[in-house]
Amino acid sequence: MAEPRKKSLISHGTAAQNRKARFDYKITDTYEAGLVLLGPEVKSLRAGRAALADAWAGERDGEIWLFNSYIPEWQAGSFMAKFEPRRPRKLLLKKKQVETLTGAVARDGVTLVPLEILFNERGIAKVVLGLGEGKNKADKRHAIAARDWQRDKARLMREKG
Repeated sequence: MAEPRKKSLISHGTAAQNRKARFDYKITDTYEAGLVLLGPEVKSLRAGRAALADAWAGERDGEIWLFNSYIPEWQAGSFMAKFEPRRPRKLLLKKKQVETLTGAVARDGVTLVPLEILFNERGIAKVVLGLGEGKNKADKRHAIAARDWQRDKARLMREKG
């Protein structure tokens, strides 16, 4: 009888993605920032249990923070492993990058959107932030139509050739 396989932990690669961000926003520039985490939060991220669906990044006291990201409590931890799953988490950026991002966000229509949480080659948790301008409904419809056409075109080419 075969043993059930354990779900492996993520040592490097994507831990969580905000898939709707690229649909809702036109991303103009991306930045990679470090993420201040507690030990049990890193374990939950490595298990791939985080969510960035409602997350956003913003400035507080001259620093950039990640708000409303969901990293659930690590179930196998002790009583000391308790933390708030949606607590604000500080992002580590160089001072020049913080100034650039806060200046860009101060302009109209530009938002700082977390795109994904990943582990780099050294196993360190990073957040990819995107400077995005919100899309209107017409832009979203155009993106859907273009995606559908690409899918139909690939299907036609596959059937013909």
